[in-house]
Amino acid sequence: MKITASIILLFLISSCDNTTTEKPVKKEMDFTTTTYYLIRHAEKDRTNPDDEDPNLNEEGLLRAEHWAAVFSEIKLDAVYSSNYKRTQQTAQPVARKQNLKIENYDPHKVYETDFFEKTKGKQILVVGHSNTVPVFVNHVLGQERYENIPDSIDGRLYVVTKTADQATSFILNLE
Repeated sequence: MKITASIILLFLISSCDNTTTEKPVKKEMDFTTTTYYLIRHAEKDRTNPDDEDPNLNEEGLLRAEHWAAVFSEIKLDAVYSSNYKRTQQTAQPVARKQNLKIENYDPHKVYETDFFEKTKGKQILVVGHSNTVPVFVNHVLGQERYENIPDSIDGRLYVVTKTADQATSFILNLE
């Protein structure tokens, strides 16, 4: 009985020895969150149907100022816009109030660039078009969730949050 008790005691003492030289390696978690805010350009001037690059109309200029108010409580790291007058004019009040330069992007090639790596961990506003904003969101989500924006809707805000493991989205209608 003494031998069994001694063996158990010796085992307990040796198992409590924590002088190992190697420590377990902890896998580093990536908690980087990127948030994309995506809007379609505001109302464009439709008086000349042949104009492929129209300016915003009065209502659109007011909406652009409204977007600046909406984003006044969100510290953006960058504002991206396609190189059309209507998207630039929609982005301008937000960029001006946040003291940011508007970065141009090609809405048809954004996925071929290092855009996602460049914007990782930041809060980004992207101003696009009825047929490019949903494509962008779907690309980030990795699924076909959203269809093109109807031409009658100008006040929709898509919010997409991306981490290393997942992407989520929701829409706010600010009409």
